[in-house]
Amino acid sequence: MIWGLNRDSADVAAIGLPVFSMGTVPTGPLGLRPRADDALTWARVGEWRLSRADLVFGDDDGVLFVPADRVEEIFSLAESIRDTERHQADQIRGGTTLRGQLHFEDYLVKRRTNPDLGLREHLRSVGGAIEV
Repeated sequence: MIWGLNRDSADVAAIGLPVFSMGTVPTGPLGLRPRADDALTWARVGEWRLSRADLVFGDDDGVLFVPADRVEEIFSLAESIRDTERHQADQIRGGTTLRGQLHFEDYLVKRRTNPDLGLREHLRSVGGAIEV
């Protein structure tokens, strides 16, 4: 995972090494910055500061940083989201629209009398929320 640009994409892909970066660039490094004494104990990726107490997971959609001491909790939540989305997709394949599954018309009616009702709150009430 690179917080920046990478090159040699075809060669890297040919050996099967997954690369997560912000894009590609045809040139190599144009200079070296001094390395801090603690450079191998932590890394900054955008606004996140990671250490050996963090795990990094990546797939085709990007990367996720997870504190190692919360990995079981986060995996459980991710599995719940996956299961909800798969169930919704199965219902769509069976002919039930997502709009119907989520009782969207009911939400619109309720919002007329309660403009503060948020979609997430409604989704939680009908079992369609993917987040807690």
